[in-house]
Amino acid sequence: MAEDRCPVCRSPRVLAHDEVFDLGIAHLDCDAFYAAVEKRDNPELRDRPVIVGGGQRGVVSTACYIARIHGVRSAMPMFQALRLCPDAVVLRPRFDAYVEASRAIRARMAALTPAVEPLSLDEAFLDLRGTARLHGEAPAVLLARLAKGIAGDLGLTVSIGLSHNKFLAKLASDLDKPRGFSVIGRGETAVFLSGKPVGMIWGVGAALRERLEGEGIRRIDDLLGWDKADLVARFGGMGARLWHLARGEDDRPVRPDAPVKSISKEITLPEDCADRERLDGHLWRLAEAVADRAKARGLAGRVVTLKLKRADHRILTRRATLAAPVQRAEAIHRHGDALFRRVAEAGPFRLIGVGISGLVVGPEGAEPLDLADPEAPRRAAAEQAMDRIRARHGAGAIIKGRALR
Repeated sequence: MAEDRCPVCRSPRVLAHDEVFDLGIAHLDCDAFYAAVEKRDNPELRDRPVIVGGGQRGVVSTACYIARIHGVRSAMPMFQALRLCPDAVVLRPRFDAYVEASRAIRARMAALTPAVEPLSLDEAFLDLRGTARLHGEAPAVLLARLAKGIAGDLGLTVSIGLSHNKFLAKLASDLDKPRGFSVIGRGETAVFLSGKPVGMIWGVGAALRERLEGEGIRRIDDLLGWDKADLVARFGGMGARLWHLARGEDDRPVRPDAPVKSISKEITLPEDCADRERLDGHLWRLAEAVADRAKARGLAGRVVTLKLKRADHRILTRRATLAAPVQRAEAIHRHGDALFRRVAEAGPFRLIGVGISGLVVGPEGAEPLDLADPEAPRRAAAEQAMDRIRARHGAGAIIKGRALR
């Protein structure tokens, strides 16, 4: 009986596919990224269920796979997650550590191809077509070596999807997590998509899925019977995209210079809330999360947007264009609070979010202070001091009182 192991690395995991050496579009997705970084940096957590997220009334940002066995999922209210997994270790996010790990992974991707399109800190597209002559190996081999190197050198694991376009590569990367490597070839595209729920299509969220189901479109196959013109008439530009993706067609290039257009954070509340003081506590925590990400990327925003969802699911948005870009949590919260005060409706609300857009490159603290506000320099200095303490001792080392509301 032949030994079912790779003849080169001796791994028992063998990948065989008729097109594996002919495909070059990949999607790399880190496995439970935030939780994985925490476990790597604190080996005592290795065998513990770990949840990265907010406090008791916050939501789950990332759950490790041990916690997921108990049913914990991203975006789940924290109280529900702890009910499912009461022994979980809950950690506040450390975005500085995640950014550092992300940059190390991105550098390894860039060494293989200049065509790397980051989607977030923990995932990116790669176009490896034409790199075989440079590296002397097919894209599939380069990707397998990349995953092995990330695990061995950086202590993190990734899942990879390989296909002939971005849509299918992203679907493939989610098929066998964690530590997955899945391939969808041209010849099997139609068979693979057959029977899949329409919600698998990238960009089909809950609201669009509900509209599609209202038209009798529940599975990707259901789209095949529609004319493109009819889909466009009902769903606009998204209709044309649906027509093509249902057939596995996606001509979008991997864009290495795709800019970050906005930074935002929102939470669905565990129960509808009309208490403005409690909502302000959520708004402050969201502003801190947005500020952390903006500082980590060296960005500031000229537009602040507030998002609210009423109990009847109607969404309210308010935005303000500022004279100068903002980056600090105090400033993002202050402008978000001013927008909230302009909302005439009393609630209750089921979701609240805040974000910045109109992004510009700028170092931390670059935003000008309001000279008409004598307390502005003190608040800016206090926030910078808090950032230094958190960078040294962890995100939970110091918490403002309003964050406890």
